[in-house]
Amino acid sequence: MNPAFKDIPNSFNWIKVEEVNKGWSKDKKYYVHTDDDTSLLLRTSDITMFNRKKQEFEEIRQLEKMGLIMSRPMDFGVCNEGHSVYGLYTWVEGEDAQQVIPHLTVNQQYHLGIEAGQSLRTMHQIPAGDGRQSWAESYNAKIDMYISNYYACGIPLKGANRLVDYISHNRHLLENRPQSFQHGDYHIGNMIVTPSGSLGIIDFNRMGHGDPWQEFNRISWCAGQSHSFASGRINGYFHNQVPDLFFKLMALYVASNQLSSIHWAIPFGQEEVKNMLERAEQVLEWYDGFRTYIPNWYKPDSSTLS
Repeated sequence: MNPAFKDIPNSFNWIKVEEVNKGWSKDKKYYVHTDDDTSLLLRTSDITMFNRKKQEFEEIRQLEKMGLIMSRPMDFGVCNEGHSVYGLYTWVEGEDAQQVIPHLTVNQQYHLGIEAGQSLRTMHQIPAGDGRQSWAESYNAKIDMYISNYYACGIPLKGANRLVDYISHNRHLLENRPQSFQHGDYHIGNMIVTPSGSLGIIDFNRMGHGDPWQEFNRISWCAGQSHSFASGRINGYFHNQVPDLFFKLMALYVASNQLSSIHWAIPFGQEEVKNMLERAEQVLEWYDGFRTYIPNWYKPDSSTLS
């Protein structure tokens, strides 16, 4: 047993603790198996993250009441002799969605996408609360930073001017947007296909508040694995009544995310920069260089799947 965990209540009942090396979070994650055959997820962070992690734990408690398949909060506190903060959650049994979904039929992929959209809509029922900066002001500041960082990093993306042009011409759409709870990193890489074939949602560590439709900014990760899943995610969220404004805003958020991802990737090495450039090029192709705001992979209903 890691001595850093000895001051976590009931840790003496843990018979197996294995580090989970998955994802981009700075948290340390562990699979825990207890002597009563229970599987748990342990997340630890530096003690300086105490307030942030406490808020995260409390907000996940709100989500727990909504019937989602997710890691449910069990315990929160300080460990490692006061140097770390921990959160203990139930473990979601199953396999990584990005490994499973591409091997399913297109109809199965689509219906799991429907589940993903419905789960996201459920999360967005939690309001952001009063006294927040307007979304237009908040996100426009991010856009300015994304564009500045891209040009400053000196890594060329063929077609970047088309991303910037679309963003610049559609920033007015950010006015008067509502704000709600956000998962913060909602895509196929943070989903689990359970043994029963349902979809579970994991990794809420980037949660925050903002325009609920911004949660589609990473849908390119879903579409890269399955066009049917990505289409189902949109249709499930809107109960098959997708407003035109949504596609315009999704394109804005996707363009912003692709532009920012190039600068973001630099600390992770040349291979990750290459991956982000390739994905941005793919996104440009899906949107015909942002001459359109509906990606070419989108299917309006299951009858158009192929």
